[in-house]
Amino acid sequence: MKYTVFGKIGLRVSQVALGTGNFGTGWGYGADPDAAEAVFNAYAEAGGNFIDTADAYQFGQSEELLGKLLQGRREDFVLATKFSNGAAPNANRLVTGNSRKALVASVEASLKRLKTDRIDIYWAHHPDSVTPLEEIVRGFEDLARAGKILYAGLSNFPAWRLARAVTLAELTHAVPIAAAQFEHSLVRREPEADLFPASLALGLGIVTWSPLGGGMLTGKYRQGEKGRAEGFGGRVFQPENSAQRTRILDTVLAIAGELGVSAGQVAIAWAGSHGAVPIIGPRSLPQLSDNLGALTVELTAEQLNRLDAASSLVTSAPPRAVIPWAADRARVVA
Repeated sequence: MKYTVFGKIGLRVSQVALGTGNFGTGWGYGADPDAAEAVFNAYAEAGGNFIDTADAYQFGQSEELLGKLLQGRREDFVLATKFSNGAAPNANRLVTGNSRKALVASVEASLKRLKTDRIDIYWAHHPDSVTPLEEIVRGFEDLARAGKILYAGLSNFPAWRLARAVTLAELTHAVPIAAAQFEHSLVRREPEADLFPASLALGLGIVTWSPLGGGMLTGKYRQGEKGRAEGFGGRVFQPENSAQRTRILDTVLAIAGELGVSAGQVAIAWAGSHGAVPIIGPRSLPQLSDNLGALTVELTAEQLNRLDAASSLVTSAPPRAVIPWAADRARVVA
């Protein structure tokens, strides 16, 4: 595993983060404790050090499992979790959203489940369309001063909200907004128009989720598998429902054949070529092994351009060399 400098806060994190939305069975689909432990340990043994979770994942079970798995090795990992949705199927309205009350209640509950005294990166999971950014920024500052979080981040926020929050934190000398998280894959390239340029210009660490399009880019659903197409009620899943998406998957499969690797490895390698830390979310050891295999996949310029062209949001994709953010890749260090 290689490591990348994350934004401008001095952290060196692994090339891929381990997403733990599959840790637990509270949603009726996921990994039991033994399977979760096996995935976690294998990721750690491979050199991974960046863990991403949320209070809502498996209704709190993900954080609870991580709390046990981190005992005795907490300082070996950058631990990130999120608030906004609560940890119960029908969470009380006072502990959901981004209000100060929800923020404080959520962080205290997450700290207990994670069995730790502080969270390294604390994300607002998504905007609630009610709470002003000033309130969120001030809430993060209070938690940082109390020693409960080290860094703050915004997940699934549009670029204009992200830029405003960063500016507010700077002007008020609050704990900086250090990172942005959003969905990005060959079937969700919209962030390249605004979120990537904004995050890079603001010096934020970038984390992207669902690099496999919920599994669609592995090609497994063409073989009749169900996975996330049904496992999470069809959420966090991108179906092969257009001519372009069929063309994207055909291109991924063709390049995988050329390189002698899996389609999923091609998709993750492509996602990792944008200066972001992709989140992988394996439910089993075979899935983790396949995901980590992407770290040794080297896509040629010609292959990158073919993938870019097939997935372009415009009729004719420009060569990768002239895409504004293409030169701003993650700095990889030993």
